[in-house]
Amino acid sequence: TAPVTLSPRAAEEVQKILTTKSIPEDYGLRVGVRGGGCSGMSYILGFDKLREHDITFNFDGIVLYIDKRQGLYLLGTMIDYHAGLDARGFVFNNPNATQTCGCGSSFAA
Repeated sequence: TAPVTLSPRAAEEVQKILTTKSIPEDYGLRVGVRGGGCSGMSYILGFDKLREHDITFNFDGIVLYIDKRQGLYLLGTMIDYHAGLDARGFVFNNPNATQTCGCGSSFAA
């Protein structure tokens, strides 16, 4: 079971990007975290090649790459897509986050 899931809206948006952009066939959707941001950690979301420490998951036909060293920080995370008048983009709903910042892209665990 993948530590991360995509909402139907997020999966639809990822599929749209895959079909309209020139994403290479051997790339998957990388989901991860890195140190930094106002709350201590920030999210990584983008298309990338498979790397040495990655675990591969298939979510509704979308290949996800998650570095196994980061999986605990992402366990149970739901990625949604918001397309409102005020903002548009992917939103991480992480149950492990003990603190988040106003920008929504940084958290503490």
